[in-house]
Amino acid sequence: MRGVVVSATTEQLPVVVVGAGPVGLAAAAHLLDRGLEPLVLEAGSAAGAAVREWAHVRLFSPWGEVVDPAAEKLLAPTGWVRPDAASYPTGGEWAQRYLQPLADALGERVRYAATVTGVSRAGRDRVLDAEREAQPFVVHVDHADGRQERLHARAVIDASGTWSTPSPAGADGLPALGERAAADHVTYRVPDLADPAVRARHAGRRTAVLGSGASAFTALAALADLARAEGGADTKAVWVLRRGISANTFGGGEADQLPARGALGLAAKAAVDAGHAEAVTGFRTTEIRRTPDGRLVLVGEDGRDLDPVDEVVVLTGLRPDLSFLSELRLALDERLQAPVALAPLIDPNQHSCGTVYPHGHRELSHPEQGVHLVGMKSYGRAPTFLALTGYEQVRSVAAALAGDLASADNVELTLPETGVCGGAGLPLTSADASDDATRALPVAAGQGGGCCGS
Repeated sequence: MRGVVVSATTEQLPVVVVGAGPVGLAAAAHLLDRGLEPLVLEAGSAAGAAVREWAHVRLFSPWGEVVDPAAEKLLAPTGWVRPDAASYPTGGEWAQRYLQPLADALGERVRYAATVTGVSRAGRDRVLDAEREAQPFVVHVDHADGRQERLHARAVIDASGTWSTPSPAGADGLPALGERAAADHVTYRVPDLADPAVRARHAGRRTAVLGSGASAFTALAALADLARAEGGADTKAVWVLRRGISANTFGGGEADQLPARGALGLAAKAAVDAGHAEAVTGFRTTEIRRTPDGRLVLVGEDGRDLDPVDEVVVLTGLRPDLSFLSELRLALDERLQAPVALAPLIDPNQHSCGTVYPHGHRELSHPEQGVHLVGMKSYGRAPTFLALTGYEQVRSVAAALAGDLASADNVELTLPETGVCGGAGLPLTSADASDDATRALPVAAGQGGGCCGS
């Protein structure tokens, strides 16, 4: 990999990091550790804005495996106390007890309510070659108060994730016919059944859950808990899968190296076995049709109509928003929309999260030198990302930007090899009210792990 051309002027500019989530903040910590100045731009009003949207869900991995080493080094002088390494945080706890303190430690290097709308080379669109690599990057930013700003950067690390762009219900990758018209009863997130308004939408009703990953498992387990709590057969989940059910549909179970992740799959299986969820296999949605009484009917490409449901929860994956990068020269795989050198290593048809080869700045590079997509966004549409992978990615990228290619190339990472890898853990139940509730799923000493992205 050739080095980034940095003039005496651009050398004084910050490295812009897009997104103040777990990987973006870790990137900033590693950059500071390398003597580089980061500037983190976060569209939300607080650190971990996306994580806070699944605050009710527990992570797969304990605290000991979701804190980045460089971030912890930055936090140490602030008096930050690391939570019990063996306990499992919820998304809300992860944001409040780690991500926000880390952002606070970074101080004015983190700017909130700042939405990146475009990135380019100063004075150069994607067509122009002349002196391109000598130009700094220009980052277009819209602020919540209506201001627009143009910032210059020596490099750009995009850690904005994929949370804002969930995949639709349509099996062809586009919204199903009628999907937008049914938006008042179609959601794309794991329902927070502790919220009275959300609970009322599902209690005593039929909910279709589309998807086959850990987010779908989480929703099925939550709806089964609701059915048991409500004590009625009217609370029912219809689990809609595009493929069939096989031996590994529910993940690694008791053999999973992440016990909380294995427990999630077992909980989803129990929901089906107990009759709280009805599985419909080989169903590819093409239309969502509204009945005269306002209910929804899913229509498959084979002409099948499912029985009417009251709510549809679409958990068919996430995809990257590449719109604000359109003026950069990116090399992305035509299928996964991941960097071309990384795509073969993460192809979900070949790999689980634990069989992904360790990778760093070289696999994350593009023809546009100085730009790196990291974290969930680097995986494009692949669903198997682990937070530990993201932490190692940004360590390598920061080292490369600092000119330490020996360290940048020395990529080492040990990941769990079994089970599902996308989504999050089990939702909170009424028994989880205390701060110690997340300690219910211990991890055996010496087991590897990571935090699956939600």
